[in-house]
Amino acid sequence: MKKYGLLSWAVSFIVLACHPKPQAELIIHNAQVITLDEALPTARAVAISRGRILAVGADSVVMRQRGARTRVIDAGGRMVMPGFIEGHAHFMGLGQSLVTLDLRDATDWRDIVQRVANAAARADSGAWIIGRGWHQEKWRRPLTPHVQGYPLHNDLSAVSPDNPVLLSHASGHGLMANARAMAAAGITADTPTPQGGVILRDAHGAATGVFLENAETLIYDAYHRYQQQQNPGQRHKNLMKQLTAATRHCLENGVTTFHDAGASYNTIDFYKKALAADSLHTRLYVMVAPDEKLDVAHFKKYKLIDGYDGMLTVRAVKQYADGALGSRGAWMLAPYSDQPGSVGQNVTPMDSIARVARAALEAGFQLCTHAIGDRANREVLNVYEQALHGATDRRWRVEHAQHIDPADQPRFARLGVIASMQTVHCTSDGAWVPQRIGMDRARKGAYVWRNLLNSGTRLANGTDAPVERLAPIENFYAAVTRRLHNGQVFFGEQKLTRMEALQSLTIWNAYAGFQEKELGSLTPGKRADMIVLSQNLLTVPENLIQKTKVLLTVLDGKVMYDHLKKGDE
Repeated sequence: MKKYGLLSWAVSFIVLACHPKPQAELIIHNAQVITLDEALPTARAVAISRGRILAVGADSVVMRQRGARTRVIDAGGRMVMPGFIEGHAHFMGLGQSLVTLDLRDATDWRDIVQRVANAAARADSGAWIIGRGWHQEKWRRPLTPHVQGYPLHNDLSAVSPDNPVLLSHASGHGLMANARAMAAAGITADTPTPQGGVILRDAHGAATGVFLENAETLIYDAYHRYQQQQNPGQRHKNLMKQLTAATRHCLENGVTTFHDAGASYNTIDFYKKALAADSLHTRLYVMVAPDEKLDVAHFKKYKLIDGYDGMLTVRAVKQYADGALGSRGAWMLAPYSDQPGSVGQNVTPMDSIARVARAALEAGFQLCTHAIGDRANREVLNVYEQALHGATDRRWRVEHAQHIDPADQPRFARLGVIASMQTVHCTSDGAWVPQRIGMDRARKGAYVWRNLLNSGTRLANGTDAPVERLAPIENFYAAVTRRLHNGQVFFGEQKLTRMEALQSLTIWNAYAGFQEKELGSLTPGKRADMIVLSQNLLTVPENLIQKTKVLLTVLDGKVMYDHLKKGDE
């Protein structure tokens, strides 16, 4: 990267020398510019032309590029940096979460039931009520009655007799359905449990309404049948509403590039139509969803690199090895401490993942496999090692890499595998992780970012939105503090430095998407994606990090979100 950075600055100097006339369309000056470029780490101003960075340097030097039509923005001494790159999240899932019931801040089960009751009072009879974000481990009041710590559907069904209800768990690896939704799905006491899933049942064998891992499909299939009954115009309108909400939310939070961790071919086609209509204003790096046709022919048909002027790339495929820790679906080497009879779920047979790996190699696709438990991480690394045959330049990824046995931690670097982690998961879940897997396993293998970095592993960082909020600054705070909501620090020896945390949200994610020559740093010649922040994340006191606001978002050289004048309010 250093060699490339020096070359870029040399080219920039030559361009400026050969073109003395002002040519910038936008200049941001009087700023604390953090470039994330080793050749010139800091500066005072940035000039932009034709969607690319023209010059970075001192105010007096950059302002020479000012012309009669140049828009000049005074940053007021605030921090300017590359736009955040979201390393792992779900774009349309985020959009849906923004237009449906958001249950992430629900304090207990009664709170959720009341929210559904309010929604049912407004809904047409037969319309599905959708929500996401509940997490039983984060409720303040004890749950009674319950089965394995999960609520029963009875209270929910009582307040929504005329509307099917589907409430996704915060992790996305479980859901709660009411009686009407289960009836629509044909769920009875005799319904067989799908392989790799759990239909939670009470002592009498009746479904409680909780469906975990692959069993979720039973309810989702019923919901999708309902959606197909809508006319195409209504379906498109609903999709556009979600896309618009997701785009706006990204820009407000300074996210200019988004690694979409699993989109169907139909969704990819929808993205193309939205881009053609200039309705999508977030760069997308897309992984093909695991339930699509994952063969060489389809990969080659949909492969797209820097399409639509760099706004859409499709060159990766998503797989799932296991479930989530919150639902006890993460595949572990040893049983759960709080459920000794279970080691979680292998949700996709490893020979199936190996088949996809071979197709990905042949088509030049990146393989990105969800693995949370230590057994899942080991098995995925085994598949990668066998498929790659010593090649370390494929940039294959393990998504989450959340709990890794010490014996497997050095294997990431040795195999050239990227650990695509979510630092905010540590601070969101850390309070109950030792309960799940025990203190010793948590200390040695949970969210071991420092261990991985020290072994030479490349990291990526995301929020997994809508599992967590799309809030890169909260993610940054989690990375550098590992401080839980109760004030305790979760094994602080695994923290990132502030500069590492910034890199993990910018240039490291660009590398994870093969885009480090175009994105991730403020280097002349790169695409002009940048943000202005209210505080300098590298110097602000730790207790004030989370108060930092995104004041300006520039995408492709255009100001797409402007709150600069209101930044001090």
